[in-house]
Amino acid sequence: MKNYTKFVKKNIMIGIKYLFHTSNILLIIFYLYPGSIFGCFLYNNCGIQPQLTRDFIFVSSNHIYVFVIVSLLGLIAYSDNKSLVKIVVYLFFISFFLELAHLYIPERGFEIKDLTGNIIGVVISLIIFRIIKIRKKNG
Repeated sequence: MKNYTKFVKKNIMIGIKYLFHTSNILLIIFYLYPGSIFGCFLYNNCGIQPQLTRDFIFVSSNHIYVFVIVSLLGLIAYSDNKSLVKIVVYLFFISFFLELAHLYIPERGFEIKDLTGNIIGVVISLIIFRIIKIRKKNG
């Protein structure tokens, strides 16, 4: 039975890695597209960005949600100690790089509230991940 459990856990981790890499590719495509892909489909206007919820005071809510999801997938997929530092550095790098790229993409603009949302999303994911690791260790 132990071998079957290991097999299942290994396959789940492989699936999470695929989800992480797929979500990363989609994130990069949506971020670097000049305009809003969702706006094109939902409103027939590529200049309108749909909002899931209102932005927080000085932070983009959409960016928090996206980076929480992508970051959690990355942290879970690469939770071994050797890869954990690398994935954290990558997540912060991609959150900065993608927002800075908006300086050069037509129809897009760099916004501090978006960058802040990206960073907060990564930090929230790190907090959730650490809580899960601590509970797993103690329970």
